[in-house]
Amino acid sequence: MKSLKMNCRDSKASQSFLARFASLRLKSLLVVLATSLLAALACARTDVPIDYNNVTPVGESGPFGFFNDVTATPGEVYLPADGVSTLAPPTSVVAGSARTPRPTQDISVSPTPDAARASALNRTNTEQYTVQRGDTLNEIGSRYGVTGVQIAQASGIQVTDTLFVGQVLIIPLPDQSSFGPDLKLLPNSELVYGPSTADFNLEAYVQAQGGYLAYYAEDIPAIFLDGLRPRTLTGAEIVRLVATRYSVHPQVLLALLEYQSGWVTNPQPDGNTLAFPLRRVEVNREGLYRQLAWAANKLNEGYYGWRAGWLVSFQFPGGQLRLINPGLNSGTVAVHNYFAQISTVEEWTRAVTPGGFEAVYARLFGNPFRYAVEPLVPDNLAPPQLILPFEPGKAWAFTGGPHGAWDTGSAWGALDFAPPAEIEGCVQSEEWVVASAPGVVVRSEYGALVVDLDGDGFEGTGWNLFYMHVEQRDRMVVGTFVNAGDRLGHPSCEGGVSSGTHLHFSRKYNGEWLEAGGGLYPFVMDGWLAASLGREYDGTLANGGRVIEACDCRAEANEIVRP
Repeated sequence: MKSLKMNCRDSKASQSFLARFASLRLKSLLVVLATSLLAALACARTDVPIDYNNVTPVGESGPFGFFNDVTATPGEVYLPADGVSTLAPPTSVVAGSARTPRPTQDISVSPTPDAARASALNRTNTEQYTVQRGDTLNEIGSRYGVTGVQIAQASGIQVTDTLFVGQVLIIPLPDQSSFGPDLKLLPNSELVYGPSTADFNLEAYVQAQGGYLAYYAEDIPAIFLDGLRPRTLTGAEIVRLVATRYSVHPQVLLALLEYQSGWVTNPQPDGNTLAFPLRRVEVNREGLYRQLAWAANKLNEGYYGWRAGWLVSFQFPGGQLRLINPGLNSGTVAVHNYFAQISTVEEWTRAVTPGGFEAVYARLFGNPFRYAVEPLVPDNLAPPQLILPFEPGKAWAFTGGPHGAWDTGSAWGALDFAPPAEIEGCVQSEEWVVASAPGVVVRSEYGALVVDLDGDGFEGTGWNLFYMHVEQRDRMVVGTFVNAGDRLGHPSCEGGVSSGTHLHFSRKYNGEWLEAGGGLYPFVMDGWLAASLGREYDGTLANGGRVIEACDCRAEANEIVRP
């Protein structure tokens, strides 16, 4: 596998980084090899004791080597490892065309706070909590608005004590004086890959800004694409790839990149930003792709965690804590969560108050509330009628209940199905994934296939169905109209780290991932209703009197046949 290359200029910072981590290169490559050879039936689960560096069914996962020191100056053409130039120097390109006119909101004053929601912060009594597998004191505390130290003190234990499954902890009341800022930074529609992305010409915008990003390129290993071969992507192509995969607005990613490193407008950013432009300093996290993917996952974690009610506070070094202001919206909490992962409480406060991130965003793109679509997903939205995504008469295995639609931070919006097979693992299948509803194919790349159901040909509006791990061979091409039951392609392991041939299937509306395990928008296929059992990947499909429970296995008990 080729090492990651970046066209960064020579700097003492990057040289120092290379000296520190070069000795880990061989170890990282061996981990990649081992991860790629996993042989199990379903997507890698998050509740198994072995951690393959965030191996997930889709999304960024697994180490991928390190970059070599490549010097470049503005205007040079970057040469990838194979010596073939794939990136032209920046040119004077006019920024993207004007947005489609939309109804605007009154922005003369601060946006109206959201209605306060039911939350663990509203407790009036202490509670007991029973420790579950994988829990830590701080993670438990973040759900209740207290610190791990406070839980330990209330429970009569030390913060260094080992927790055991079944242990009962005392959860004290939160400190109501610890609420964070109430400034709304973004409407929900400008955080997700939603309606306004149709009006944004990403590539032209990046070129017009003339910053470091305009002439950046990176060799992306095959393991993060389709598993077939590595590719060299430009900075704008990387932003678009991450934005569409995670369903996060590219403008948010650009604004974060500008705030943290100046890459969007500055052709010569600080050398300390070249390896970690989003400021997540971590082994195997260097390079724009890995940095953006991590950031997008944390944005989703904040967005969907706040919406689901399990994220109510942020914890910082030194035991400091800030409760999430109840008047905030999911889009704002998403940005808060990103900064909380990499900042002291003082740095976080500067970023999420006036003059911080919101000022950088406004400088680049104007006031985001002018383009708000609210509500992004109406409460009375009727789910589309769907059929099971495989051909009739074939016994597929239900291998994964509700789990992350993309990576660990998004809504538990996906279900997994494995085709009939005599051999397990990542093997080529002659079975077919079929369209669950009629629509137009709007994306077909790197193992992913997206079908737009509303007919406008755009992934960011209306209902879209997301089929993942669809083999490149025979995969339906963009622009094709399909009817329910039409063949889309074959299930595979393409599109990310996967432990076995299967289909990962989920839904979006206006760019927001929708839960597969209940809520306002039931996931029903041929009468089979999906439900969650409270743990990721654990779930059921029920139809009439029959209930099938997901299992990362192939057995009669988890077989499902489309009529």
